Amino acid sequence: MARFPFSAIVAQDEMKQALLVSAVDPAIGGVMVFGDRGTGKSTAARALAGLLPPISAIKDCPYGCSKDDQARYPEVCGSGPLRKRAVPFVDLPLGATEDRVLGALDLERALRSGEKAFEPGLLAKAHRGFLYIDEINLLEDHLVDLLLDVAASGENVVEREGLSVRHPARFVLIGSGNPEEGELRPQLLDRFGLSVEVRTPADVADRVEIMRRCAAQERDPQGFADEWAEEDAKILRKVARGRKKIATMKVSEAVLADCAELCIAVGADGLRGELTLMRGAKALAALNGARAVRREHVVAIAPSALRHRLRRDVLDETGSTARIERAIDELFG
Repeated sequence: MARFPFSAIVAQDEMKQALLVSAVDPAIGGVMVFGDRGTGKSTAARALAGLLPPISAIKDCPYGCSKDDQARYPEVCGSGPLRKRAVPFVDLPLGATEDRVLGALDLERALRSGEKAFEPGLLAKAHRGFLYIDEINLLEDHLVDLLLDVAASGENVVEREGLSVRHPARFVLIGSGNPEEGELRPQLLDRFGLSVEVRTPADVADRVEIMRRCAAQERDPQGFADEWAEEDAKILRKVARGRKKIATMKVSEAVLADCAELCIAVGADGLRGELTLMRGAKALAALNGARAVRREHVVAIAPSALRHRLRRDVLDETGSTARIERAIDELFG
């Protein structure tokens, strides 16, 4: 069945913005999407992965390496000419073991020939693509720790059963969950670059339009995809231009000061808030084709970059998003 087009997703603008910004700059650190069931969280992530252009990968490489990867990891990368392949989108099941995620000894080859060989895990398959974890708040904490460490370093190191393997593992980590089923530990949540709250649309017109589009997609998946192909192509061009532009984007001292002042005003822990706010604003400016990063980009990305980094204030019952918006009004008018 043809994928649901990214541009056909109704509402959920903050979630779509966060995913597109992460596609422009994967170094932001992934996206955490918390919200109601059935609000299009996994649909949006899959649609974005399907939207992106194919990547060039070495033909016989089990990790889908680029030429640059091959130069850095000659001992694990395959050989052969470059071939086009779809951007990887890997689902990580809740019951996955550490060996399944990181990779382990290939037992079949060990028993058959006595040869010690590495069997790549899910992190290897996700290289240069997306790793999606549904109900991440139910995943074992030590696995979340491992995933975040690898996502931050872009490299997976496995040492076990006499094997020592180092391979590239750069991917956009996307986690989703329902807060009613348990929260993610704050120290783990803080490691995600962006956090998005998704709610069931309250507008009748939006809900009717969602039903119309879902019915049209079920009736004729390919025809529906063709109908939205031009809009998806526009988004693809924006992402491609943003990726090229971001390397030359400069962030002024005034914008850096805005980031720092806002983080101080909301009481964000540590310095990850400022760094993510700066990177997110830069990626959003590149995505929108702006010539420079401006305060408006900081304001637009601030809720996603900061809401999961705020301490709970027992004297303030308002939510994180409301506190951020209030601070923006007080600081910037």
